[in-house]
Amino acid sequence: MLYLYGEASPILKLAIDKALKDDADLRKEINVLKRTKKQLDQLKNKGVSPSQKSIDAILKYAAKKKS
Repeated sequence: MLYLYGEASPILKLAIDKALKDDADLRKEINVLKRTKKQLDQLKNKGVSPSQKSIDAILKYAAKKKS
């Protein structure tokens, strides 16, 4: 998430950039996250917030992917 929001340290950014060159699955995952971020930003700009059910589903999915 730090990478997507431009908040990653220079070392972390370089490591992720290198990993993206070598890993097609990681590129796909980053692209999905970028699209999701863009869609959420668009909703935010319209004053729309995601439902608690959506937030819970995202957090559950993220926890599952982390383990």
